[in-house]
Amino acid sequence: MRVIAFSLCLLAILIAAPGGSSAEERIGVVLMHGKRGNAGPGSLVGPLEDALREAGFAVVAPEMPWSRGRFLDRSIDGILAEIDAAVTALKNDGASRIVVGGHSLGGGAALAYGARREALAGIFVIAPGHFPESRGFQKRFGEDVAEAFSMIAAGDGAKTADFRDIDQGESGVFAMRADAYADFMDPEGPLAMPKNAARLKPDTPLLLIIGEKDHSFRWGRGDQDYIFDKAPPHPKSRYSVVPGGHKATPRIGKDEIVAWLNSL
Repeated sequence: MRVIAFSLCLLAILIAAPGGSSAEERIGVVLMHGKRGNAGPGSLVGPLEDALREAGFAVVAPEMPWSRGRFLDRSIDGILAEIDAAVTALKNDGASRIVVGGHSLGGGAALAYGARREALAGIFVIAPGHFPESRGFQKRFGEDVAEAFSMIAAGDGAKTADFRDIDQGESGVFAMRADAYADFMDPEGPLAMPKNAARLKPDTPLLLIIGEKDHSFRWGRGDQDYIFDKAPPHPKSRYSVVPGGHKATPRIGKDEIVAWLNSL
C-alpha cells in the first residue's frame, strides 16, 4: 500500500509540474517582440520572458527582422524560417510541445506562422498591432506598396529603398527591402491578421490579450470580432481584456498568459 501511495503522489507531482508539463512533456515558447523593439532585459516583453522562465517553460526570444536594428531585412519566407529555427532550438532543449506568440507585430507574425504550420500547441497574440488590411493603411501607404511591387517585378525585390511606415502613431521613412516591405504592407499579404486567424488549424487554441486603453481596442481592431472570432473555435481559446495600454500589456498580462499556457 505504501508503494501504491508513493506512486500516486509522484504522479500528482508530475501532472502539476510547472510549465504545464510532465517529466516526458515540456512546453516551449517562441516569444516575439513588437515593431522596432527587441527582447531581453529592459524590453517590453522582458517581464513576460522572465515570468515564462520562472514558470518552467523553455523560452526562445529572438531578435526578429522588424527589430530596431534590422528593420526590415526579411520577407515572410525568411521570417517563417527564423521562427522554424527557434522552434528547433526549443525541441533541442527538450520541449515536446510548441507555442508561438508575440507582442504587437510579433503577435501578427505568430498568427502568420500558425496559419502555415502544423502541430502547434497554441498561438498567443498580445496587443495586436500592424493592420495592412485597414483602409487607413491602404490610403496612407498604397503608393509605397505599389513601388515595392514594381521593384519586385523588375527583379529588385532584395534591394532596399526608402518606404514610409507608422508605429503607434509615429511615422517615418526607412530604408527597407522591397520584398519585405511588400509582405508587411500588402493588404492581401501574409500579415493580414483576420485572414491568418481564419487559417489557424482547428486543433490550435488561440489566446488574444489586449489592454482596455489600447488604440486597437478602441478602433475595434484587435478586438474580439476583428481577429479572435475569425479563428476556428477551440475550448481552450480565450479572449482577455486587461488594464493599461499597448506597451504595458506584456507586463500587465503576464500572469494570465502563464495561466493560459499552463491550461494547455
